[in-house]
Amino acid sequence: MPDKEAKARIKINKLLEDAGWRMLDSEVGKANVLLENQVKITKNDIDKWGEDFEKTHNGSVDYLLIDEKGFPLIVLEAKKESIHPLTAKKQAKDYAKSINCRFVILSNGNSHYLWDLQKGNPERIFNFPKPESIEGYKSFNPNRERLWIEPISDGYVATTQYPNYLSDPEYINPNTRDNFFERTKVRILREYQVNAIRSIQKFAKLGQNRFLFEMATGTGKTLTAAAVIKLFLRSGNARRVLFLVDRLELETQTHKDFTNYLKKDYSAVIYKEKKEDWRMAEIVITTVQSLLFNNKYRNLFSPTDFDLVISDEAHRSIGGNARAVFEYFIGYKLGLTATPKDYLKKFDKTTTGNDDPRELERRIMLDTYKTFGCETGDPTFRYTLLDGVNEGFLVNPIVSDARTEVTTQLLSDKGYAVLLVNKDGEDEEQNYFQRDFEKKFFSEKTNNLFCQTFLKNALIDPISGEIGKTIVFTVSQKHATKITQILNELADLIYPNKYNSDFAEQVTSLIPEAQKMTINFANNNLNGKANFLEYYLTGKTRVCVTVGMMTTGYDCTDILNLCLMRPIFSPTDFIQIKGRGTRKHNFTEQVIDQSKKKELGPKKKNTFKLFDFFANCEYFEEKFNYDEILKLPAYTTSNKKDGSKPKYQEGFEHFDPDVLKSLQEQHIGLEGMKIDRMFFNQFEDQIKTVPQIIDGVQDHRWDFVVDYINQNILNKPEEYFTLEKLRKSIQVDRRVTLREMVEKIFGLIPKFKNKDELLEEEFDKFVADRQPTDEDNLNALKYYFKAYITNDHIREVVNNKRFAELNISPVFPLTAYKEVPKKWREEIPNYIKDYVSLNKFLD
Repeated sequence: MPDKEAKARIKINKLLEDAGWRMLDSEVGKANVLLENQVKITKNDIDKWGEDFEKTHNGSVDYLLIDEKGFPLIVLEAKKESIHPLTAKKQAKDYAKSINCRFVILSNGNSHYLWDLQKGNPERIFNFPKPESIEGYKSFNPNRERLWIEPISDGYVATTQYPNYLSDPEYINPNTRDNFFERTKVRILREYQVNAIRSIQKFAKLGQNRFLFEMATGTGKTLTAAAVIKLFLRSGNARRVLFLVDRLELETQTHKDFTNYLKKDYSAVIYKEKKEDWRMAEIVITTVQSLLFNNKYRNLFSPTDFDLVISDEAHRSIGGNARAVFEYFIGYKLGLTATPKDYLKKFDKTTTGNDDPRELERRIMLDTYKTFGCETGDPTFRYTLLDGVNEGFLVNPIVSDARTEVTTQLLSDKGYAVLLVNKDGEDEEQNYFQRDFEKKFFSEKTNNLFCQTFLKNALIDPISGEIGKTIVFTVSQKHATKITQILNELADLIYPNKYNSDFAEQVTSLIPEAQKMTINFANNNLNGKANFLEYYLTGKTRVCVTVGMMTTGYDCTDILNLCLMRPIFSPTDFIQIKGRGTRKHNFTEQVIDQSKKKELGPKKKNTFKLFDFFANCEYFEEKFNYDEILKLPAYTTSNKKDGSKPKYQEGFEHFDPDVLKSLQEQHIGLEGMKIDRMFFNQFEDQIKTVPQIIDGVQDHRWDFVVDYINQNILNKPEEYFTLEKLRKSIQVDRRVTLREMVEKIFGLIPKFKNKDELLEEEFDKFVADRQPTDEDNLNALKYYFKAYITNDHIREVVNNKRFAELNISPVFPLTAYKEVPKKWREEIPNYIKDYVSLNKFLD
């Protein structure tokens, strides 16, 4: 056995041991790994597989993993580290067939693939599956076709909750149907939710196994996810589902929802509460953070334990190190996000700085879409805030733009100018801006004015007449403490002896049990029930003051006011914060006295107030550059050439009275805010409505379709679509054809592949067709293959045999060429000339 393969075997042995496989008998049990000298494949074994096996050679299995009865479970084919494991596909497949084994692992010690011969393609894994996991997986025989032929209707979840709901008299009678839904909690899917589920069926049929739902806050992502889970479990395409959340409080909320929606057919557990018997449930809910701690997920789970992994708030729960958890499991992947990517279309790859939050957001969102196979920015399914408002499911805010004398100056181009005495005793002007508020610039009078303005103009609860439930977003924890104290003092003056300092609560990470407080606030029992009306269930605390909590995924439908007592420069933060108020609510549902409920009638929420004390709405409407490519400075530890630290700027406290300079209110209409209008892909929308194009696509008359678009849509003054602009918006590093764009728009291809993906695809075809042997340097072949395709100069040098020029080539040097075995130096160019179209690799 060659030394290089020995190194790979050492790594493979360790991976097997870590996964619980035994090479020797022990007190735990008999050995369940047989090595190549223990497993021989004879000519008789070979012959019974006919032409499917190499009849001229006997063979041996590198590793054979067996079950408790000694039957084959997995054929493990080991290659040396320099050989790509996929080159052993045919050999391993034939070995597996000869011993009636369904599973194959291909590994070179560093890269590993698990191949279910009944499903199709090998899938990348990062750990070897555990014996008990692969045993369960062996009995799993999914029928992919059942996934897309399963009928989906608006009652898909309802039939699990209440199988005979359609025959219930209370449901049949239109006059009592609302009472039926309130009593039973049965949920009927909305049309867009049905369409979301069907979009998975459509793309799964095209071979895609990763999906992304971009759905605005309040549009029922959890209910939609429950329907998706039922689809995969019911169709037999999943045995168990992992649902990842990024906050502790969401574990409880999600478990409650899934139990309500699916408990009659499937069970859901929170992992930390069922550590010993989580395998008894079909749905396992956990936070990403808990699995990341000490790489716990690698010890707790096998890559084959979950057949569907769903990531809630995907841009947060798969960011950074959390991606390792998500990618660890094989199978289908679904991401859910309320944050659109359209305003994060570009980022500057050439810069190294990473301290600008907007640039970080761009990278995270782009990475999220790429992870789910949506590099172009088109998710599997999209339902925007504007869609929800226009169709009557969500509400838009009344924006209360409130500016004080102080904040008006802070917001100006020159800032708030202060005359200070410098260290030399001279007068010096210092300017402060909105970013400095509660960081370098302090004004207790301004904070008081914020709170007074809010209390005077807030929307009130339509039943109790109290200040409507409110979330206040502040600059820092210290600022939150100040605002909470001011609100409680003012509330005591307005409502003597009613709240006793419970009117407002600080809900930040420094506060013990802050997570529980957010749940209690949503459930209307934070600090107990209100003491205004006995028959009305609402919480005593009316205002939660926070910094970063209660943003993503927080579901509290009766929020009537949001206060931005801080400047916001992140579009993601702005979208998420605004989304806390967009859900509809009927306040009469909280009335427990039935006669009183009937007397009051429906009291529905049709808007909410967004108090904006720092012109955030104006910033995102008029000033934010949605297409800007950020140029970041390189990281530095000092702003001074001599290496000394910059001078610390002392803060300034403003003691003079502050006055309200302006208060303007604007009810946001159906057109929404600019940040909400960035969703639409106008070209896609236009293409989909042209009958000639639709007919041409259906009849596969591609020349006609391309000519029609060129003559009637491109380069016209109305929208001025150009092929170059469209290519730039797609952001793929090659020349995407107009036909590909149309194919993507009509769902005929799941995504635009980038240049390297196409190169890898072409190289895999080459390997499958020409079958390099173990003695060939696969990495050298791939390097040569890619360089020849993508570089005009390299092709010219090779074709004309001017190899000396490779000595000065930065792309493909002569040393790289010499590593290519001689037989492949001409074979690869000849193959490419015959089988590979170079046009698609042009920039």
